[in-house]
Amino acid sequence: MPWRDRTGAFSPFKAVVFAALFLPALLLAEAAWTATLGPKPWQAATHDSGTWAIRLLLLSLAITPARQILRQARIAELRRMIGVACFAYVMLHLVIYAGDLAFDWLKVASEILRRIYLTIGFVALLGLAALAATSTDGAVQRLGGPGWRRLHRLAYPIAALALVHFTLQSKADVTEPMLMAGLFAWLMGYRLVAPQGGAPSLPVLLALAVAAAAATAGIEFAWYALATGINPWRVLEANLDVTFGLRPALWVGIAGLGAAALRALPRRRTARRPAEA
Repeated sequence: MPWRDRTGAFSPFKAVVFAALFLPALLLAEAAWTATLGPKPWQAATHDSGTWAIRLLLLSLAITPARQILRQARIAELRRMIGVACFAYVMLHLVIYAGDLAFDWLKVASEILRRIYLTIGFVALLGLAALAATSTDGAVQRLGGPGWRRLHRLAYPIAALALVHFTLQSKADVTEPMLMAGLFAWLMGYRLVAPQGGAPSLPVLLALAVAAAAATAGIEFAWYALATGINPWRVLEANLDVTFGLRPALWVGIAGLGAAALRALPRRRTARRPAEA
């Protein structure tokens, strides 16, 4: 059962997380039931379910940094649960999109082949399906530890594809895709600088926060320069003006500094037992 720990005992921590993973779907169902999804409910539901899928994908990638920075090994037990939930929301995303097309699956397939952002999204879906199908203990035994880990490193390019899909379908307002892209840059940067089995030092995490914020601003600049008619320099300058709120680059920097602050917390020491005679 997903709410039990490795020993088979009931885990309140895992049970709360398991219940929380249902909350976005329940809120979406409630909005659909009460007709509060706006003038285009199918499109709104498609967008919301897909957004939550990407959020959960990034959350699953954040498990390793969280476990190492907080020095809490049990956090690793949430990775599989969150990963499977991510796939469930991806499938919900596809089903709702099909519903918007009156469940005409031939038309759905045609749209996926015709529109590049849908093709990219569908490739990401297939990748997540492979990861979900091999998330069981039996799959780990069949593939072997090293083989299973190599396969599940596909989560990195899958996340990149999902972010490209999200950005392309968002069109003009790419604030959240840019924020997610910046957080993904931090997560990938963390994996590059983290020592084997532990968290990076505080100075390294501070440098990573600055680098991830700069990368976010660069990604946003490139998007507006290449894909829109908006002056990218104006967008870049907006990062220095907080009158209308913080830009994605600043939020990513704040998140990175938050991780560094958690790393700076004093390590809890456990009392040693006296040596036996």
